Amino acid sequence: MTKAKTTQTMKPATAAKKLGVLLSATPAEFQEGVVSRDELSALQADPPAWLTELRREGPHPRQVVAVKLGVSNSGLARGGITGPLTTAEIDAIKADNPEWLQHERSVQAEVRKEAQRLKQR
Repeated sequence: MTKAKTTQTMKPATAAKKLGVLLSATPAEFQEGVVSRDELSALQADPPAWLTELRREGPHPRQVVAVKLGVSNSGLARGGITGPLTTAEIDAIKADNPEWLQHERSVQAEVRKEAQRLKQR
C-alpha cells in the first residue's frame, strides 16, 4: 500500500524570498495563505501583474537592494541602509554615487577576485 503524495507547501515569507519580493508589499491573499511548490513555479514562470510590478518598482528586500547596488548586505548596513528601498531610491543612490558605495563596491570586487583566485587553485 502506497501513501498518497502530499503537496509540499511553504510559508508566504519563504515564497516571497524565493520570488525576490518584500512580503509586506504582496497582496493580502498571498500573505495569508500557504504556497505550494507548483504555485511557486507558476508564479515564477508566468508572474501576475502585481509580481511584475513589485519586481520592477519595489520596494525591494535588502538582499535585492544589495545586488542592485553591487555590494554585500553588510556593506549596506555600513552604508546606513537598513530597510527596503524602491527602484527610484536605488537609482538615486547610484546617481549620487556616495563615497560609502564606491568603497563597498571596491570591497565587493576584491572579495569576488579572491573567490575566483581560490576557485582556480
